[in-house]
Amino acid sequence: MEASAEPGNLAGVQHIILVLSGKGGVGKSTISTELALALRHVGKKVGILDVDLCGPSIPQMLRAQGRAVHQCDSGWVPVFVDQEQSISLMSVGFLLEKPDQAVVWRGPKKNALIKQFVSDVAWGQLDYLIVDTPPGTSDEHMAAVDALRPYSPLGAILVTTPQAVSVGDVRRELTFCRKTGLRVIGIVENMSGFVCPHCTECTNIFSRGGGEELARHAGVPFLGSVPLDPQLTRSLEEGQDFIQEFPQSPAFSALSAIAQKILDETPAQRS
Repeated sequence: MEASAEPGNLAGVQHIILVLSGKGGVGKSTISTELALALRHVGKKVGILDVDLCGPSIPQMLRAQGRAVHQCDSGWVPVFVDQEQSISLMSVGFLLEKPDQAVVWRGPKKNALIKQFVSDVAWGQLDYLIVDTPPGTSDEHMAAVDALRPYSPLGAILVTTPQAVSVGDVRRELTFCRKTGLRVIGIVENMSGFVCPHCTECTNIFSRGGGEELARHAGVPFLGSVPLDPQLTRSLEEGQDFIQEFPQSPAFSALSAIAQKILDETPAQRS
């Protein structure tokens, strides 16, 4: 029955965005979380599907850990992270008995859960569904792309850090997108400089410009650079809304500009 590609629980979702990177530790979950918050603050309803099954960190970033997932007639009800129910979240972290429990699964079991997340979560009406993925181009990525492919428009944001090693891995992720037919919405360079908490001057600790250069060579949009910011780190650890709490931060202006570019690249559909 799933082969018929009926819209089902994704019928009310206007845009689906996968957040990808060939490299671990570049901040995909950070970008996914802050992008959802930035879109929420311009009036959009956003869902986050966390398919990083071995490292589900978004529940903590949104102060939603320990919440229970309930059932309804349409399937699983996602966890709403705010009273207005403008951000909803589904993660394997909600299904574990203990937060430090390891997910020791082989590929077929991971793939089955991802397909179940896609088909059985009752998202309702969403402007954007953001899919946070693990690093690489492995089983989880193929399962997510294959399961979501019938529900266009489907696009990808690639996250890198400035260093050449990270940029090289993301270049392979671009190849993955081309082979699977994923439209690349753009590239984000994360950890692009360090913002001093005292004088707010930005220092390029690693390097700068690798993501922008990669975007130029690949012929895809460059969405922007996000600096390292202690306030951003603290807000993620404490589950605060960085977009609301720190509007004077350089990272705020960078994230807001990235969100606006994504809005421009993904115009609202007519019903």
